[in-house]
Amino acid sequence: MTFYRNREKFSRLSVKIGISFSKIPLTPNQWTIVSLIPAILAAYFLARVLFLTAAGLFIIASFLDLVDGSVARVTGRVSKFGTYLDTIVDRYVEAMIIFALLFVALPSTGFFLPIKAWIFLYFFGAMMTTYAKSAAKEKEIVKDGDELKGGILERAERLIILFIGIVAAAFNPIYLSYAIVLLAVLTNFSALQRIWIARKASIVN
Repeated sequence: MTFYRNREKFSRLSVKIGISFSKIPLTPNQWTIVSLIPAILAAYFLARVLFLTAAGLFIIASFLDLVDGSVARVTGRVSKFGTYLDTIVDRYVEAMIIFALLFVALPSTGFFLPIKAWIFLYFFGAMMTTYAKSAAKEKEIVKDGDELKGGILERAERLIILFIGIVAAAFNPIYLSYAIVLLAVLTNFSALQRIWIARKASIVN
């Protein structure tokens, strides 16, 4: 029951956001592109080790990621290409932030691998979590109109952990290193979960 109440509250908030931002003469797809600007700036400031500034811009980019869909629903301009473009931009945003991490002199965590290896594993896990979903649809493992769902960590949860790590890094960069290791482990585990779900779905079908 709590889940449905929270979802209803989010839906009402989404409508309010859509009504407010639909007054600005931008299409939903243009809002999607606009969300790239604070994301690029967040990556830049992250690479410059200005963690709180990067976190603030990261929040703005995440908020604008809600605006495009809210405006599309309120104005009746939901489209297949808009949904596709939103997904593509989401991947670019996450990739830019991960790329910026390569330029930050983060301390080693002591967990077997150098921090740049953990960054790569995080990037690979995030990519595979998404690809496991799209590949299931491409190979027709899931039925038309359905999507492969599941996994301990989806994009929203990944971004929350990353955001917390960036904010905490302003006090001690080791916290961001820990967040990256956690993301590397959980994203790859999530990808494996989706592969397992796809296997079960293929047997049923």
